[in-house]
Amino acid sequence: MLADTNAIEITKTAQSRLDQVDWENLGFGKIFSDHMAYVEYRDGQWHTPVIKPYGPMNFSPAISALHYGQAIFEGLKAYKNEQGEVLIFRPEKNAERLNISAHRMCMPSLPVETFMDMLTQLINLDSGWIPKGEGESLYIRPHMFAIDEFVGVRPSETYLFVIFTCPVGKYYTSELKVKIETNYTRATKGGTGSAKAAGNYGASLFPTQIAKDAGFDQVLWTDSQTHEYFEESGTMNVMFLSGNKVMSPAISDSILDGITRNSVLQVAKDWGYEVEERKVSVAEIVELLKAKKLDGAFGVGTAATIAPIRIIHHNGTDYEITRDQSSDFAGRMNTYLDRLKRGLEEDKHHWNHKI
Repeated sequence: MLADTNAIEITKTAQSRLDQVDWENLGFGKIFSDHMAYVEYRDGQWHTPVIKPYGPMNFSPAISALHYGQAIFEGLKAYKNEQGEVLIFRPEKNAERLNISAHRMCMPSLPVETFMDMLTQLINLDSGWIPKGEGESLYIRPHMFAIDEFVGVRPSETYLFVIFTCPVGKYYTSELKVKIETNYTRATKGGTGSAKAAGNYGASLFPTQIAKDAGFDQVLWTDSQTHEYFEESGTMNVMFLSGNKVMSPAISDSILDGITRNSVLQVAKDWGYEVEERKVSVAEIVELLKAKKLDGAFGVGTAATIAPIRIIHHNGTDYEITRDQSSDFAGRMNTYLDRLKRGLEEDKHHWNHKI
């Protein structure tokens, strides 16, 4: 329920920080645009959304999110086409998934129209922050968290939904070396793995750091019960390519329903690939690696789009993926999706939202 659907209170910054940006060295997630949008949930309803200059927000150290983990987020990107119009890739799917996460975390749903209106007005205001270089975009971070000042385990009664943005470059700059994780677990059956909950990422940091200390870029997560089946790749979904077949672990309550994943699988189908969404076993992929019949492995997500994996480590052995088809598929898919998001390809699935 929303108290006021007719207005967003907007306070513009007195001085833009655009001229302070080093556009040649954007990196990822360190530079923030001029404004942010937020709306508060209290008394059983969402109140009037606000857009104001980006900056610190004042909270009590007792807010529920800090103690009991009621925090969820999304990630999406904005681009500009050749006419200078702003295109956002599949934002309605992010709005829908936010509410799926909210339901699992016992948080209130946010009307999709409120999400879209706040997003549209914020991006319109900060459209000058959208970079145009290869691999660059405006990364958008919607998130919701509990703000009750109460120390006790129960769902909060008040929440903030916030959107801020940042101009970004490429997330990964080279192919990855990954380790199949057979000890630690990202998510478990009946847990919060299918929600984009902050705690999922916090729990992943320790095993990922162990892998990085051992010389790997990321881990390939396996199921919590047997460690025999793949689930995700680091903070992304995972796919494997063998010949004309693209394989991806089927969505479950321990695997995030990735928007980029869905997009890549649909494009692969459009291109004539055989797409399989099913349980993908470690044993199956290791056998393909040994026989040199695995043509590609990829992390797939919003930040990187496709992150090709060059080396997979399992039980003390590094297996290198060397077949040319791997880079062909990844490069072709990356190029196609980048051009689609910039309005340079026919948008036959109507994925781009123009503002």
